[in-house]
Amino acid sequence: MLSASVSGPVSGPFSGPPRRRGSGLRALVWLSPWLVGVSVFFVYPLLSTVYFSFHRYDMYTLEFIGLDNYRYLLQDPRVLTSAGNTLWLVLIMVPATVLFSLALAQLVIRLKAGTGLFRTIFYLPSLVPAAAGTITFVFLLNPSTGPLNQFLALFGVQGPDWFGDPAWSKPSLTLLSLWGCGQLAVIFMAALLDVPRHLYEAAAIDGAGPWRQFRSVTLPMIAPVLMFSLVTNVIYALQYFTQAMIASRVASGVTDSPGSSFSPGYPDESLLTLPQWLFQAGFRDYSMGYACVLALLLFATSMIFTSILLRQFRRVEEDA
Repeated sequence: MLSASVSGPVSGPFSGPPRRRGSGLRALVWLSPWLVGVSVFFVYPLLSTVYFSFHRYDMYTLEFIGLDNYRYLLQDPRVLTSAGNTLWLVLIMVPATVLFSLALAQLVIRLKAGTGLFRTIFYLPSLVPAAAGTITFVFLLNPSTGPLNQFLALFGVQGPDWFGDPAWSKPSLTLLSLWGCGQLAVIFMAALLDVPRHLYEAAAIDGAGPWRQFRSVTLPMIAPVLMFSLVTNVIYALQYFTQAMIASRVASGVTDSPGSSFSPGYPDESLLTLPQWLFQAGFRDYSMGYACVLALLLFATSMIFTSILLRQFRRVEEDA
């Protein structure tokens, strides 16, 4: 009788296809806000950018020109200059900021007293608006009246023209990034404090010194946070716009007053980043089709760097 009942048709709330269909519809309902947001704010703009990249578009007229915008991209000398400056920020400024933030976090958590005070002090610069912080930094590094060069002069050191010399302009922006790295340092502090103390005790018993403990215990435990900081900072560097634009404008002394014109990238296009050139092409030269090509280049570059970092992170996890 039991076997007959089991072998018979099964019906009820746990039956197959209707249950799966109901679960799928319920999942779509819960996902609908995300799907609408992605469709409206990502998929549609991306498809529109691809569409406009094949046209000559000045916000008024639309003319199909095929691959002409892409051909001009390969001949535009400012693309190579801006891409090189952006790559410098990714390869130099991002590692310097992440390493400095990690070292700062290590220093603060090792303090015996005043940890909360120093954490607040180091975090405060990240609350300053980007425009105000950049203007202040340019005046602090002014070659003639800035306090930094005056301090160096006390020791007989001739300070450089920080934002006026192409060789020092990008390192000056890196100093600005290090000054405002408090938010990242606080994230690293939380990750370091979350590492179990018994792992350090076991490593010390095995004879591991501070550097060995950092490599074998600290880095593997904070690897997800480290990868998060690298990915977000790389994307931030690829979109670097406000600080470079304001630093160039303030250091050059040129305004948008009648009879004057400002070309981004001062000095000598050393601070010209890819987002700045995109802005110049689209909203100053009204070449929106070409600006869409630059936007697609920036998007593809971001995806490539992110994919490389995620692949390296998975490889490190597999080796561990």
